[in-house]
Amino acid sequence: MEITGRIKQIIDERIKKIDSLRKEGINPYSHKFEGDRDHSLDIKNEYSSLREEEYGGEVRVAGRVMTKRGMGKISFIGLQDLRGNIQVVFQKGVTPEDALSLFKKVDTGDIIGLSGKVFKTRRGEISVMAENLAILTKAILPLPDKFHGIKDEDERLRKRYLDIIMNEDVKDIFVKKRMYHKAMRDFLERKGFLEVETPVLENSAGGAAATPFATHHNALDLDVYLRISVGELWQKKLLVAGYEKTFEIGRIFRNEGMDAEHLQDYTSMEFYWGYADYRMGMELVEEMYKEVANSVLEKLDFEVNGHHVDLGIEWKEYDYEKTIEEKTGINIYSTSKEDIMKFLDSKKIDYDEAVDKWRMVDLLWKFCRRQITGPGFLTGQPVEIAPLAKRKEEDSRKVEQFQVIMAGSEVGNGYSELNDPIDQEERFKKQRELKEGGDSEAMDHDKGFVEALRYGMPPACGFGVSERFFGFLMGRPLRECVAFPLMRPEFEVEKNEKDSNKS
Repeated sequence: MEITGRIKQIIDERIKKIDSLRKEGINPYSHKFEGDRDHSLDIKNEYSSLREEEYGGEVRVAGRVMTKRGMGKISFIGLQDLRGNIQVVFQKGVTPEDALSLFKKVDTGDIIGLSGKVFKTRRGEISVMAENLAILTKAILPLPDKFHGIKDEDERLRKRYLDIIMNEDVKDIFVKKRMYHKAMRDFLERKGFLEVETPVLENSAGGAAATPFATHHNALDLDVYLRISVGELWQKKLLVAGYEKTFEIGRIFRNEGMDAEHLQDYTSMEFYWGYADYRMGMELVEEMYKEVANSVLEKLDFEVNGHHVDLGIEWKEYDYEKTIEEKTGINIYSTSKEDIMKFLDSKKIDYDEAVDKWRMVDLLWKFCRRQITGPGFLTGQPVEIAPLAKRKEEDSRKVEQFQVIMAGSEVGNGYSELNDPIDQEERFKKQRELKEGGDSEAMDHDKGFVEALRYGMPPACGFGVSERFFGFLMGRPLRECVAFPLMRPEFEVEKNEKDSNKS
């Protein structure tokens, strides 16, 4: 970052204050703030009944200076901590002189600690009358302008710590995100599921249709992949081993595009439920989504992508074949690849001509899906696009799969797990043919998993949901809901800008 003009002047002034503090024997980067601390919100709640200009008990607070202003013999600091903000008052004749002297060296952005008595101002604001002061961390760079903040979107995400400092609503996102995962974990544990851990590095990329990240394992001299699912094949091996209910909340990685609903690395949850089928899974998932939404939002309805979603209404079921035919006039089983391409062209939908018919059929479904608010479940998917799901007994062209549909998107995917090793072997072979034909999302042929199935896996339902559901609850793009999304390094951005200016 190039520092010029007013910013450089501010930095120089603050460095002089740091030198001055050190000469006075004050460490501007303290080791600790001793004693118990009181948080702003707790103080305001405890002393809300004070009358104007009435004093309460003594408190100890610490946090970041967000504002600083003086009015002659009285000065004010707006102090921000984890739970909010509180006003601190420095008044000549009340606040000791040594604290008033140190106050002059405080700047916005500094982290300070102090103690004093709580009181209510004439305007009714709960405040702290400072009795002593400690500078715990001296900030050299100034905070962004409170009213304008960081304008550049990429810079805001790259310097997310500033975004969180300046915006309480952003800070709240990550408090709620912890509630989101906790609610999911608590729900599943209450239902008897065992939380497990499975490998992040795998010999083959399995468990989903996605392009993996590849790397090399030096110790084993082996090419490996970062997982694209939360241990789907591993968790099913645990069902073979005798565990009946497992789940994992963990990071997955997909080397694909970025948009409002997709990132390359993010957290997902997957569960596997022995002796259950997809219908039982649908009931459990609906219950879980409602509980999670209530925990995060304290309600069941929210706005996202121009849709008003209410999880409290009756969840509908959307048949894959019928929905596509109703909205496009195309029957997926009797149509040709060429006819699908004509439709996609008419809607200006991009596609890869090299992929097979069924990849294009899925593009038809995604076109239809955007028109559905939900909530509900998509069922009846073709076997060609679900290589790990069990076929329907009444229609072998389709599988026992369900996807959570809301706000024009898929927000969770599950199915009755395929436990027939012969059928699974044949489907893996088909996936290998697709991969050899250029389909980068086709699954690898996992012989170890097929061998495990040959020992016998009970009938089961598996389900996975990513952070997309949390993003929907927040009504924000997915990368807004990740504390530190992957960004181009700042030096690369600056270099590209210079190269562009030269050309």
